[in-house]
Parts: sequence; C-alpha cells; structure tokens
Amino acid sequence: MAILLSLPATAALAADVEIRDAWVRGTVTGQQATGAFLEITSKSGAVLVGASSPAAAVTEIHSMTMDGEVMKMRAVDRLELPAGKPVLLAPGGYHVMLMKLKQPLKKGDSVPLTLQVEGRDKTVDAVPVKAEVRDLTASASPANEHGKH
Repeated sequence: MAILLSLPATAALAADVEIRDAWVRGTVTGQQATGAFLEITSKSGAVLVGASSPAAAVTEIHSMTMDGEVMKMRAVDRLELPAGKPVLLAPGGYHVMLMKLKQPLKKGDSVPLTLQVEGRDKTVDAVPVKAEVRDLTASASPANEHGKH
C-alpha cells in the first residue's frame, strides 16, 4: 500500500483505467478520416476528455446517433466513465475520430493513441494505447463478433 501511495498521481490514474480491444478501421489512399474503437473501464470512475494521435492532425471524441433516417455525428467534450462499468467506443456510437490523416492506414499496422482521462480529483492523465489497424470493412472487434466481452 505504501508503494501505491508513493506513485505519482498520473500513474495511479493510468492504473485505474483499462483499455481492451483497441482498433482502427483501415483506409484507402486519399481517405482523410477514420475511426478508432475500444472498450474503456475506469475502476473508480473518470471522464474521457480528449485524445490525440501522431497519425492524424485532428483527433476528437465523437458520438454517432440516428435521427430518423439521418446519421448525425458530433464531437463531444466529455464522455463519462462510470466506476467499474465498461464503456464501448464502437462503430455506430461513441468513437475516436482521426481526421486529416498523415498517411493511409493499412491492415496489420499499429496506430498509437493517447487518451486524456480526467480523474475524480480533476487531474488529467495521458493514457497511451496501441490500436491495431483492421480491414477497411471491419465493423466490430473480433471479440465482439464472436459474442465475447
């Protein structure tokens, strides 16, 4: 316990957040945007307040909703991470939007992401994530496609 208390606050928050099944949808030459998807769980509760990636000039947290037959996407400033409850960032819902891509993303590549997570004490920590690039037509992570969580 004394060791945990001696860690910097950022290390404690990073240890509080678990990221699973991080992936990015592949792109074709000339495509300027794509989505990154993952499952994030905060043991004690936190807020996802931003993201960045060297693969894109602009990185935002987005929500996607259907309004009748119209799909609407918008940037969100904050995404609540309730204590102990996994929050899924997936196609058709919340996701990380990578815009003004610096190069095409090919299946099998890895894309570094940094998530900005605000803890209960309002301290914002950078949580590094490596996301696997999946096929352009991917719609879910393999774990979700097989009904596993």
